[in-house]
Amino acid sequence: MAARFVGEAFLNSALGTIYDMLISPLIVNLIQRKKLNRKLVEKLETVLKAAHAVINDAERRQIEEEAVKHWMDRLKDVVYDAEDILDEVTTKAAIQKVQGNSLSRNVNLHGDDEIVTKIEDIIAALESIVNEKDGLGLKEIPVEDMSWRIPSTSLVGVHQIYGRDQDREAIVKLLLDVTNDGGISVIPMVGMGGIGKTTLAQMVYNDDRVKQKFDVKAWVCDGQEEFDVLKVTKAVMEATSSSCNSTELNKIQESLKEVLAGKKLLVVLDDMWSNNYDAWISFLKPFKSSNGGVKILVTTRLDSIADMVKTIPAYHLSLLGDDHCWSVFADHACLNSAEPHIRSGLEVVGRKIVKKCNGLALAAQTLGGLLRARKEAADWEFILRSEIWEFPKKDSGILPALRISYHYLPSYLKRCFVYCSLFPKDYEFERDELVLLWMAEGLLQQPNSSGGTLEEVGYKYFNDLVSRSFLQHSETDENSFVMHDLMHDLAIFYGGKFFCRTLELKTADKHEAYPRHLSYSLNIRDSLSKFLEACDNLQDTRTLLKINAGIRHDSSKKIDPCRLLAQLKHVRVLSFEFFPRDHNSLPDSIGDLIHLRYLDLSDSPIVTLPESMCKCYNLQTLKLSDCERLEKLPSNMQDLVNLLHLDLSCTAIEVLPESLSKLHNLQTLKLRECENLKKLPSKMQDLINLHHLDIEGTKIEEMPKGMSKLKDLQILCYYIAGKHEENGIGELGGLVNLQGLFRLKKLENVVDSSEAWKARMVDKKYISDLRLKWSSGEDSDIVDSQIEKDVLSKLEPHNDLKYLTIKGYRGTVFPDWVGQSRYHNMTELELNGCRNCLVFPSLGQLPSLETLLIAGFDKVKMIGGSFYKADATHQHQETPFRSLKYLSFYQMSCWEEWESYECDDDDDAPFPKLEEFYISQCPKLRGDLPTFLPSLKKLVISGCEELGCYVPRAPILRSLRISGKQEARTRDLPLSMLETLVINGEQLVNSLFEAMTHTQPTSLIELHISECSSAISFPGDSLPPSLEVLLINDCKNVEFPMQHQQHESLISLTINNSCDSLTSFAFPAFPNLKYLTIASRENLTSLEVSQSQSLKELWIEKCPKLENITRLPASLRELKIYRCQLLGEGIERKDPHIWPSISHITYIKVDSQRIPSNDSSRYVKGEILACMNGSNKKGYLFRMRCPKLSAKWYNWFLRFEKQRRSISITGDIVAEVWNRGIACLSSCWDV
Repeated sequence: MAARFVGEAFLNSALGTIYDMLISPLIVNLIQRKKLNRKLVEKLETVLKAAHAVINDAERRQIEEEAVKHWMDRLKDVVYDAEDILDEVTTKAAIQKVQGNSLSRNVNLHGDDEIVTKIEDIIAALESIVNEKDGLGLKEIPVEDMSWRIPSTSLVGVHQIYGRDQDREAIVKLLLDVTNDGGISVIPMVGMGGIGKTTLAQMVYNDDRVKQKFDVKAWVCDGQEEFDVLKVTKAVMEATSSSCNSTELNKIQESLKEVLAGKKLLVVLDDMWSNNYDAWISFLKPFKSSNGGVKILVTTRLDSIADMVKTIPAYHLSLLGDDHCWSVFADHACLNSAEPHIRSGLEVVGRKIVKKCNGLALAAQTLGGLLRARKEAADWEFILRSEIWEFPKKDSGILPALRISYHYLPSYLKRCFVYCSLFPKDYEFERDELVLLWMAEGLLQQPNSSGGTLEEVGYKYFNDLVSRSFLQHSETDENSFVMHDLMHDLAIFYGGKFFCRTLELKTADKHEAYPRHLSYSLNIRDSLSKFLEACDNLQDTRTLLKINAGIRHDSSKKIDPCRLLAQLKHVRVLSFEFFPRDHNSLPDSIGDLIHLRYLDLSDSPIVTLPESMCKCYNLQTLKLSDCERLEKLPSNMQDLVNLLHLDLSCTAIEVLPESLSKLHNLQTLKLRECENLKKLPSKMQDLINLHHLDIEGTKIEEMPKGMSKLKDLQILCYYIAGKHEENGIGELGGLVNLQGLFRLKKLENVVDSSEAWKARMVDKKYISDLRLKWSSGEDSDIVDSQIEKDVLSKLEPHNDLKYLTIKGYRGTVFPDWVGQSRYHNMTELELNGCRNCLVFPSLGQLPSLETLLIAGFDKVKMIGGSFYKADATHQHQETPFRSLKYLSFYQMSCWEEWESYECDDDDDAPFPKLEEFYISQCPKLRGDLPTFLPSLKKLVISGCEELGCYVPRAPILRSLRISGKQEARTRDLPLSMLETLVINGEQLVNSLFEAMTHTQPTSLIELHISECSSAISFPGDSLPPSLEVLLINDCKNVEFPMQHQQHESLISLTINNSCDSLTSFAFPAFPNLKYLTIASRENLTSLEVSQSQSLKELWIEKCPKLENITRLPASLRELKIYRCQLLGEGIERKDPHIWPSISHITYIKVDSQRIPSNDSSRYVKGEILACMNGSNKKGYLFRMRCPKLSAKWYNWFLRFEKQRRSISITGDIVAEVWNRGIACLSSCWDV
């Protein structure tokens, strides 16, 4: 019946919802059962229809007629009230229908008489409003066809950028130009809204030349009328991977100044509006003393802003030419997909539409998206002739093209789009979170008869808005989305007084009605009390949404949440963390919020939830993530019959109540990192609608019985194979919809291959990443190999698998399916800890395999021809490993031989695309590696003492790392092309120096040599001319090259327990040296580095006789002294013979003590973050050991852990960074 209200207006969707509620069986039955006046409901229906008849005309005219807009606002207010009272009636009817439910006795609902009175009041208000329509001249007009829906797709394409190549080159040139004084250069880019400033800035920011030029890049979206120096400075700080939680601008700027010392910095400040000169000057303070060079690209619409910030003339961005604007439009309209004869006809009309875009890229892009699904000329003519083009902008500043695009949105998309106005400009949001909010607000239509969920409906809406360019992908996070600022303005315009953000609410007229939807962001300067002062009257508010979670409010104010909840009688979305630390639970009044659909208490200090919360009958989403003190849930959770999503991640929950299993509508249950949780409810199988179960990071050791009944389950991070049939591997057979990553643990419990077959892994076509794991144990050698093979054989996955890991397999051979070419999508394969295996499976014919990791095969002695091809005959098969890019062998203790692959010419050789090759801890391996690797860029060999000719022909090899006792033949070292060379071992170092006498390493940038006791010298007593980084470790007799001419390339030098003959450290030959480390120099008594005028950091360690350092350069910013007793004592007492030489240095540290000691905790944190800088990519593990770490910093680490891969805190002083399982000591310090 809601189809009666198909039309363009924003109100149509709400009216359709009300009408559906009026005719729903629940309300009809309630009226009959209570003997209420049916005529009352019919009267409401009649007046709603009368209002609806003129809505299309009112929606169109409200843009230019203030009286009509006021009429529409009054109508919306009454419609909101009608929705609320009917929602209460529906809730009452639904609760009374559930026999024996405790809710029917406990929920606080209005009585029948009061409900009737409210409906009568609403009808009277509606009648009054409808009676005014004639005076306004509102007429019933035909409903235009609004089915301009774009076919949905799960992927959104990336569109080409047109007409900005010259602009990009000009801006890049300005950024790359050298600033003579190494100071600040500000380049303003000026252009009107929608012209493409942000897009151009993004092109420049991601240009490879720019990436190479700058050490640090930061992208900051401003978008606010007031320039928030603190916010913008923190954003730049975070771009350095040195986040700071301080709320004091001075401290943050001091830290930023230290981090950026000597580094080249690029800041893009996008969409600047403020002309506050004092704030701008304050923002620049940390950059003024940087002699590395700072470039700031500012995008703005205002010439006055450009004049204020510029150090060079502003770059004015011109409008797109007609042809380029047409290219943008045609691209977004997918015109190329049309038939040629249709395309030519549409182009004539389309170019006329593009003329009206006036060269604005956003306008062309949006209109192209609008017409994307329409390939009839009449539709394009309809848009061309639309009278909306002629509407004046007035004070709204909304582009006509954007108004047209909004006007022709389906009504259900209009409400969803306008709802996004609650987010601040440039706010990055996630699809799933936004869909849950839409669902809670009732903005999603019920799925049609073909099935599906409300969330799936929401995803279709979302993808539609993205396809139409109302929402855009974020440039900084692939999983996030943003709104263009003009689209944000459009959403705010159409949201009107009903949608508000706290910043605007603070300045609103006290007598103006308060909004129905309110979002708030408690930044550093806002206390909660100020926020509540602006919200004295929230009884009609439906939404109270917290934005940018994680920023703490002023905890000095004690606010009782009862005060807030008492006002929110109609709230549907509630998100807050307003509790004082001494509040352990929500107030019981939470149960009075009968309209509540979405409750987010994340990061709050609650320990328990009141039983009354289960009276929230309509609650759909409950988020309790990061409530680190939360220990238990209410016992009567079964009363939350409409709960769909429950997030308990990172809580202290120990036991889940059995009543949780009665939530038959629950779709998502997140228990990630609930470290105290050891088991799931015994009747989990009753959650028949569960789609998503996240138990990662829990202590669960056994699955509950009957999991096969959860047939809709899609996301399950792992399953533990039990020993009994009811929780054994066979239960997986019913879970045919599993998708994404799936791990199968404790496969040692599977002793019958028939049980493995029941899992039906071969049918699970949506699993893309499968990880099979057997637990290691003392009995792993005592197994029946045939049974093990049969079990793995029955776990054969679907052909579409992309990633496969097999760990701890206990058989001696692999089943045939492993490595078969039918796995055409498999790109990554890991075989690890298969200790009993005697031979590798044939893997060379996997057509798409890019990454292969093999480790822990203790009994494999040879790799033969079968490794490359299954039949080892090389007949009628493709080039082995034709797509492989990354190959690693690790801990192969018995591997002795790698049989060469015979082929007629290099074109048929295996590994034609291999780029990185690691081979480590294979002590018995002899002979040769593959002889020709044409694409190899990096080779790492360690712990392979018997390996002979280990450097293959690799014409583009750039990085070589070799350690061991074996001898290298000089011809095997491709010195002329290497950029990074790491050599560890006496014979290897000798071979290197010999090779360097014959071949000059002209491209070498980084050189490490270690563990050589021979008395040798660098060839020619000089360093390679291109060298920037040199590390000499445990080479006591190596002669350091004191060059006779300057070596300008060297930037970093480390000498550790090496070069005993070196007694002077003046280093006049290295004018650009920035980082110097000297360690384990037992006889060093003094140090002078005055001639190194570029030196930034000096680290001195284990030099017990060193008493003095003199004439340190003015450029030095950081000095660290470790285990140098004489020097350390002199610095600590500020010896007059030492202190004058070092007092100018910003950061001085002696062992664990900073000199002078100012707020040491801040510097501890800064040093930790500095150590982690650059080590935040997937796959890294960081550990810090510190026995005296305070609870404050411990909690900070816990929050940091959720953003990084892993952090653990134990009891010594070591920092380690791990990548691909290979440990590399990064830094050590005391705290």
